[in-house]
Amino acid sequence: MINESSKTSSTLIPIAAILGAVLLWGSAFAAMKYLVNFLNPWAVMWIRTGIATLILTPFTAKMYSPIRGGKDRKALALMAFFMPCLYFLFESYALTYTSATQAGLISASLPLMVAVGAGIFFKERTTIAGWAGLALSMLGVAALTMSGNPSANANNPALGNFLELLAMCCAAGYMLLVKRLSASYGPWTLTAVQNAAGCVFFLPGLYLLIRDGIGADPMHTLAIAGYLGAFVTLGAFGLYNVGMSRLPAGKASAFINLVPAIAAFFGWAILDETLTFTQIIASGIIFAGVGLAQRGDKINIKTNPLSFLRKKPRFD
Repeated sequence: MINESSKTSSTLIPIAAILGAVLLWGSAFAAMKYLVNFLNPWAVMWIRTGIATLILTPFTAKMYSPIRGGKDRKALALMAFFMPCLYFLFESYALTYTSATQAGLISASLPLMVAVGAGIFFKERTTIAGWAGLALSMLGVAALTMSGNPSANANNPALGNFLELLAMCCAAGYMLLVKRLSASYGPWTLTAVQNAAGCVFFLPGLYLLIRDGIGADPMHTLAIAGYLGAFVTLGAFGLYNVGMSRLPAGKASAFINLVPAIAAFFGWAILDETLTFTQIIASGIIFAGVGLAQRGDKINIKTNPLSFLRKKPRFD
């Protein structure tokens, strides 16, 4: 009984962590959309990563694991470059052109990208259903993009949705790297590296913040930015890194399918966003592609052609 209880607990904890991360990520689309309406995306991202780094700094000494040289540094640098640097850059600009709801729906393609990335970099066998699902999902993204007309919440949806798709490619690379690095480093070490790198990468945002100010209602702006920095940038990525370190990459990434629904809810509740009938059909195509891919057989791990991405768990 004790063993069964312990086993259940060890499974529920990472699942609960990932569910918490997904809820925070889903809410972030509406919050980001609100801020980029009057702040430069670089300024928003510097505030987010700066707040997260500031909060994490006092605890770094207790949670931080020493970084090994060589291949580990390359993998860590690439992880941070994908997320938060490129991911946040693409997504923040995407939300200046498209709606939070449409951007959130495009994130449904992320689990399939992770599966395809595993096939390319780790030589995992992707099933026919997986490839068909990816193609169907991408068709849905294209339909969602082409059906979007300029509006108050989306002045250039084609460009915005394309940038969001690039952000998802970066997120897929990040997830594959986190799964590899979690064998050697704790989740909060990875989170600290991410936030420190983002704070430096988005440093030009500090200049823009000083030059342009933080809007007509500074307290409201800082409250939303604080939520994004403390709860989303720090909390969500920390929780996801915890879950990713204890669950298979495919299973962990599958929870991302909940993000579009959460993003759509907050886009409707906070920003009064809606979808046209054509966009609803396109969204259904995206989810159909995801569902088709998940019905395929499990993928088998073979070898990894990139040596610095290949890592066996270390227990020293």
